[in-house]
Amino acid sequence: MELFSQFAAVSAVLGLLGATLWWLRRRGIAGFAAVPRAGRRRVECLERVPLGPQQTLHLVRFGETALLLASSPAGCALVQSLPLSAVEQRRGGVR
Repeated sequence: MELFSQFAAVSAVLGLLGATLWWLRRRGIAGFAAVPRAGRRRVECLERVPLGPQQTLHLVRFGETALLLASSPAGCALVQSLPLSAVEQRRGGVR
């Protein structure tokens, strides 16, 4: 009987730790991250435009290329791919 109570206590503590980690990760306080990289990110969302309740256009920078992606419940599709310099000229050189 003593073995069962010890097992229950260990299980309760592990369950509590798991629930706390889940809660912290949902709040964005804790997470598992690799070694942080220096410099710019390789993929970055520049703009997002909702077209309807479930359709969205995303302008994404991938390296030196800008991708216009359409997303819907059916999936994602590449609409157009442009050099990043062409997009920055149209936006007024914000970045």
